[in-house]
Amino acid sequence: MTTLSNKTQIAYLGTGRRKTSIARVRLIPGSGQLIINGISGESYLQFSPNYLRISCEPLKTLGLSKEYDIYVRTEGGGLTGQADAIRLGIARALCSINPENRTTLKSEGFLTRDARVKERKKYGLRKARKAPQYSKR
Repeated sequence: MTTLSNKTQIAYLGTGRRKTSIARVRLIPGSGQLIINGISGESYLQFSPNYLRISCEPLKTLGLSKEYDIYVRTEGGGLTGQADAIRLGIARALCSINPENRTTLKSEGFLTRDARVKERKKYGLRKARKAPQYSKR
């Protein structure tokens, strides 16, 4: 529960991560607007219908698209990683609202964290696995 503008309002929290992106999500009962880093979600995600669809999928699955305002603080990575991190954060926040939502969201795969991260570069190589060209003579 957090306090916003001198009145107490219930806020449900969820954290999502993907690659190097981290999204801290707050769901507040409202009209369904998406605010990311203080900017409207559409302009932050560059009006990409794909990123907007990915971000709000858990709400659409449960039929709660217009029930909650979504406030997000996100950092790191690119837009794809941030959109997936927002989706995971929203799904986790919806689970804290009602534990019965968990079965639906889990079967859709929204509660699975994508653990793939960039492999580190090794010495003697150009990238993680790319070796310099072999010269026989």
